Amino acid sequence: MRDHLSMRLSDRKRRWVQSLVAACCTLNVALCINPHGAMAAGLNLPLPARDTLPPVNKDSLPPVKDSSVANEVVRVFSRRNIPAAFTNADTLAVKQVALYPYTSLQQMVKGNIRGLYTQEPSGEPGTEQFMFIRGLAMPLLSKQDVYQVQPAVYLNGIPLVQDNSMVFDIQVNDKNRLGPAINLLNIVNLDNVQSIDVYKDAAAIGLFGPRGANGVINIITKTPTFGNRKISINSYFGVNLYDPVFTTNGQYENRARKPYYEKYATTADSLAFPPYLRDSSNAAYYGNANWTDLYFQNTTSHGINAAISGGSERANFRFFADKTTANGIADNTRLDKYNANFIVNMAPKEWLMGSALINATRMDRQRNTSMVDRYIETAYVPDITSPLAPNRDAYGLYLRELDKGFDKNHLNSIQGSFSLMFNWKSVRYTTRLLFDYNESDRDIFYPSTLMDGANYVSNYYGNNQRVGFQNTIDYDWQPAPQHKFSFEAGHLFQSDNFRYNYQRAYNGASDRIKVNVVGSNPDAGNYLSPLYYANQLVYRFIDGQKTRLLSFHGNVKYVYNNYLRLSLTLRSDGSSLINPAHRWLLSPSAGVEWDVKEHLLPALTRVSDLTLHASYGRIGRLPGDERFAAGPQYKVDMGWSANKNASSYAGVAGLSRPYSFGWVGENIPWATTDIFTLGANFSLYDNRVRINGDYYNKNDRNMLAPMPAVAESGYSSIYENGMLVNNSGVEATLSVDLVRTKKFMWTPALTASYNQNTLKALPGGAKSLTIGDRHFEVGQAVDMFWLYQNEGIYNTAAEVPVNSKTGSPLTFKGTPFAAGDAKWKDVNGDFTIDDKDKVLKGHSMPTLFGSFANTLRYGKLDFSFSIYYALGQSILNSKTATRLDFANHDGQTDLGSVKDITYWQRNEDMKTYPIYNPWSATIPFRADQDLFLEKANFVKLRTISLGYDFAGSKLLKRLAPTLTRCYFYATANNILTFTAYTGGDPELTYYNGYDNGYTIPVPKTYTVGLKLDL
Repeated sequence: MRDHLSMRLSDRKRRWVQSLVAACCTLNVALCINPHGAMAAGLNLPLPARDTLPPVNKDSLPPVKDSSVANEVVRVFSRRNIPAAFTNADTLAVKQVALYPYTSLQQMVKGNIRGLYTQEPSGEPGTEQFMFIRGLAMPLLSKQDVYQVQPAVYLNGIPLVQDNSMVFDIQVNDKNRLGPAINLLNIVNLDNVQSIDVYKDAAAIGLFGPRGANGVINIITKTPTFGNRKISINSYFGVNLYDPVFTTNGQYENRARKPYYEKYATTADSLAFPPYLRDSSNAAYYGNANWTDLYFQNTTSHGINAAISGGSERANFRFFADKTTANGIADNTRLDKYNANFIVNMAPKEWLMGSALINATRMDRQRNTSMVDRYIETAYVPDITSPLAPNRDAYGLYLRELDKGFDKNHLNSIQGSFSLMFNWKSVRYTTRLLFDYNESDRDIFYPSTLMDGANYVSNYYGNNQRVGFQNTIDYDWQPAPQHKFSFEAGHLFQSDNFRYNYQRAYNGASDRIKVNVVGSNPDAGNYLSPLYYANQLVYRFIDGQKTRLLSFHGNVKYVYNNYLRLSLTLRSDGSSLINPAHRWLLSPSAGVEWDVKEHLLPALTRVSDLTLHASYGRIGRLPGDERFAAGPQYKVDMGWSANKNASSYAGVAGLSRPYSFGWVGENIPWATTDIFTLGANFSLYDNRVRINGDYYNKNDRNMLAPMPAVAESGYSSIYENGMLVNNSGVEATLSVDLVRTKKFMWTPALTASYNQNTLKALPGGAKSLTIGDRHFEVGQAVDMFWLYQNEGIYNTAAEVPVNSKTGSPLTFKGTPFAAGDAKWKDVNGDFTIDDKDKVLKGHSMPTLFGSFANTLRYGKLDFSFSIYYALGQSILNSKTATRLDFANHDGQTDLGSVKDITYWQRNEDMKTYPIYNPWSATIPFRADQDLFLEKANFVKLRTISLGYDFAGSKLLKRLAPTLTRCYFYATANNILTFTAYTGGDPELTYYNGYDNGYTIPVPKTYTVGLKLDL
């Protein structure tokens, strides 16, 4: 290599390149020794944009010419993504979205991509968020299922690994996953991103294989440049503001409960009046409700990053580094993120090109102190008869006790690849080694003063690892000028390892000992035994999972006269997650694009573009658990409902059949996803009017469902294939350049996505399925609520219906209704209200969502704003139901009865609800009724930006002649929300549409920033 470079470079440049090579070697050695300190990067070029809205200028960094090493290597590595007919993707307006202080990929794409809906259930920085492309592929029975419907995310061709959901097996409550629960997609910084494309049709995602069954998000980072070195510096500073909060105290609560006590309470009920509300002289509860002074804060967020790129045509590089701090507006929450990227390209021979890239991220999360989250972690609820007091001084005492402990949350993540391309005439052979590794840890200590005199310590360590080896050979052939063929064949081997180690211990010897110290002498009898915690109060959990995926694919593309494009892909995938009897799946996909403008209307000047495209294909779906490949099995399942994973009985360790998980039989085959897409792109008057539309029909077939088991078997369910879920809908975009002159441009753009979800079939031909409080019926959507229909109140006993045949009054599962009870509709007319009278109502997911954006530019001044909307979804306001159902929650030791400090704020008007008898055995304020089901439609003024590029001014030309960009801007985010929902922000809900009230609000954020390119 050195001799090859010597012939092409001057002595000075040769020494510079040799130094760069040495630095790269040192970096790789350091990576092998200490992956946590490694720097990172990525390589690829942006794919052709189709639905970019609003239109933005190209990045200020000059594009790499086709003759450069970076471009040539990437073009081959990404070859499967062209021609444009088969990259029918929505493209994020990266340059515009990069102005806002988003820390996660989910925030970046929310409202900006057709067909992609983002759930942001909390405003706490760094928390998990979820994306859904073209509806729900399956019912969400638990949070584990949410992980199975997430799209695949690729970073420069590296398939990013997500947290495995197996930790939920040892959790009683799945509100939060064990460990730091940091969003793994916080690794993206848009200042280092060239493009983000979202693929949804079969012709595109068929090339990505089974991991792309839920859609693919392809992230391409900025590529190296050659020639003069390019330096980029970006920074911002912002303030996060919270909305005013109406606080309450004991007096408010006392008055709110008074009508119920006056109307229905017995002597025993009155004597059981909560102790903390009895004494009106208790200043902690009846004094000033000023707890918000310690809980809410107006905070700041800031970020700074820099990049340098340069080199020659034969050797070039790019380095990027970033530091971001995001503060929440409540509970002293915070996320600190450190990110580094490095990429180097070299061509030692004209026929050989190589590229190495590394991306590394460190994240530290300062998480909330919610009592609910704490008790989920401890799997234990202490005495909560008296909740946290709303007075600042009393709440401050609690916080000081909390400060005696700690809760440390960290995540290290690194991705990388090494690629080689061999080029001989029209044949190219590409080989890649890629990996993605992350590790997370959480260390906790809670003092005994918070846990009924028993302190608590836990330690979690988990890691996820993905290693892949990919080989691709492709060949271009043009037998005639009007005929072009492209052939590609390749294979991918991918290995995933997931594991975690978790232990928790209770009631240590002293609060001064905040770690679970174990014996360290291997020759002693107490080796690895706890020294300060009783061994019987130490619980240890360890689990792991290894999966393998081997794929082969072949693809043929044909272009006729540049107006007709065809593509055919055939792939075979084998996975260790599938039973050996059905391990391999053969799946085809095909696509066609017809440029009608080029073919039939070349002389029609009014029409700038008219293109039709269609695709159809099948993609395999991977299950999320290796147990479905193993068939009948044993597991650790010897506990009870509160601790299912007990590993011993009467002090004897053992295994049992998976009775609580469910029976898994033999020969479970692949589930598949069939996708049909038909669309058109139409533009008029020199592309001033642009219309894009797609119709899709997606069938997720042969999926597993937990069906009812014979009670005598002891199993909770039997997993069977045969569930079919259909999602069909329309996605459309209308963008118009209302004004387009040399100096001034005004472009409004409207996007809309409509989806209809239907359960088409259940295993064994069943027509319905009930699992806990969820019910599914063939012909209905899978995201509907199963509720009683509320029709008012029985004011007197005489109003209760009586069965004329038996003379018995209407009952609720055998309990007669009485005055003060809720009036629920007897759907089947059997004079018994039970599960048979529940109906499916509402949707937890929106049926229509999108955005309306406006971009105005005058010279170097630009202004934009976007409105985000979601319609058709509902929320079950369970926090209001719990508050009204005080008789069944006061003094109880369960998570639903926990009153966190946010209990002392008013979000609802309790006067709008009937005054039922809260002590009735029918539980009239139960959450599973449509009394608490509310429409959650919303429209948000989500973003506003104003910026000016000072580059080119006389002063800057004189002071910094190499300056190509000096862009100063100001932004506002999450400004206004319009909704009829009474419980606050309709986005702050759980994955199943329940609003339990235990979330941190999304702040209003105002930033100023500066972007420099030199």
